[in-house]
Amino acid sequence: MSAADTVLTGARVRTLDPARPSATAVALKDGRIAAVGDAADVRDWRGAHTEVVDLGGATLTPGLVDGHSHPVLGLEMATGLDLSGCRDLDALRATLADAARTAAPGAWVLGYGLDHNTFGGRPVHHALIDPALGGVPAFLRLYDGHSALASGPALDAAGIDGPREFTQRAQVVCDADGRPTGHLVEPAAMDLMQPVLPAEDASVRRSRLLKLLRDMAATGLTGAHVMDLEGVGVLGLLAGCEEEAGALPVRLRIAPWCMPGTDKGGLDHLVELQRERGRHWRVGGVKFFMDGTVEGGTAWLEHADCHGQGTEAFWPDPAAYTAAVHHLAHAGVRTATHAIGDAAVRHVLDTVEQLTDPQARALHRIEHIETVPTGQLGRFAQLGVTASMQPTHTAYTRADHTDEWSKRVGEERAGRAWRCRDLRDAGATLTLGSDWPIAHYDPREVLATARLRRLPGRPEVPPVLAGQALTGLMALEGYTSHAARAAGEQDISGRIAPGHRADLTAFTVDPVAAPADELAEAPIALTVTGGEIVHRA
Repeated sequence: MSAADTVLTGARVRTLDPARPSATAVALKDGRIAAVGDAADVRDWRGAHTEVVDLGGATLTPGLVDGHSHPVLGLEMATGLDLSGCRDLDALRATLADAARTAAPGAWVLGYGLDHNTFGGRPVHHALIDPALGGVPAFLRLYDGHSALASGPALDAAGIDGPREFTQRAQVVCDADGRPTGHLVEPAAMDLMQPVLPAEDASVRRSRLLKLLRDMAATGLTGAHVMDLEGVGVLGLLAGCEEEAGALPVRLRIAPWCMPGTDKGGLDHLVELQRERGRHWRVGGVKFFMDGTVEGGTAWLEHADCHGQGTEAFWPDPAAYTAAVHHLAHAGVRTATHAIGDAAVRHVLDTVEQLTDPQARALHRIEHIETVPTGQLGRFAQLGVTASMQPTHTAYTRADHTDEWSKRVGEERAGRAWRCRDLRDAGATLTLGSDWPIAHYDPREVLATARLRRLPGRPEVPPVLAGQALTGLMALEGYTSHAARAAGEQDISGRIAPGHRADLTAFTVDPVAAPADELAEAPIALTVTGGEIVHRA
């Protein structure tokens, strides 16, 4: 071959390529992997302008890909105070009071990551926070991303004074007298606040996105499956970022939403959108919602939750969802469906099973899968449906089922939650991700949690359903080879093999064999996206 652009040597290379499972050196040329070999091969790969990087014993793997993320929408969602550390109402009120005291005249208090468990079983209501805010309007997103709490003055500013009707499952929660509690459930209800929330300058938004992607690359991420195209001018934003930076440091594969009420013209538009792309971003798929969240009472369950809720689909007519998925499948478009409850998961699998072409069936994946009966597990592999799961979501639950999620679904369903290992053992393709900003984007934390069934660095916390833990190799595959398979890119990514994209991650410890708690703290030595070094320790 002609001289390589870059040679990485002195590494333990986990190729995930059955043809050559291990190596110590890799050559990169024109954004692709040109050769895989050992130290003796490096001399033959070098030229006058080749950069040789000695990784000093680091473990090199295929580039990590977050299987479910919201980097653009997340910039809006993760604005203001990080409330994830508030464990009870006293802590929440103290945090809000401090923010309100220092707020500029006319400013809002914004927050995100608010745990449902903070309310101690009380209904979510603005009366719980209004006194602490002293009249300053506030909009606080709960951690599930599907609900929020607006203060009394915020509701007044938005003109929300009673219940509203929506074409999709959403709710302005009201008390017995029809007065809004401030609890807004699902996107359509939360969007009522958009006209009055503080807006962000376009240049600031672009700078924030580039910084976020660089920070992601520093954790070893080379790609992300982006589960939305929400917001004004997102494609222009991405193009502007690439014009400024040359290329995004993290590849983004974007799936715009398809919501209830989308007609044939709307579906055809989604098909046309698949042509949109840049150097390191592209539209590649469509995202559906079959239900909402357990805590919000909008997960679609086979049997009602403890509040008598959860028996309705996000699409008021589930048959319309099936027709929309089939329309896209016949056009060769991949789909991802948010399905948390057991009834939602079943309906998506039923929808795919009605497709007679195995290739059309393999275009689909299910996101989250928080609770699923044993009888449905084998259908994933049989139908070729990818399971997309986020191990760090277990941090919002407790092993003894005293958390709000577990109490709401009940003991039986809580006992079959987040069945990562069962799905892998049943032969399913299992891609892992963070769902940032619902949980942190750092893949080391996700990889560790997948093995521990608790957050790393917290050995005092009992693991949630420890039998569902993945091995170190399974977890790594969830961020590499299985992520590639989920996107239909197994021939160009997910392995370190000649001809594959030069997307690589170098860990200072072995992500497969190192203790999981140690992995979460270990620096990333190098991140390479498209043959370019985008992070170096």
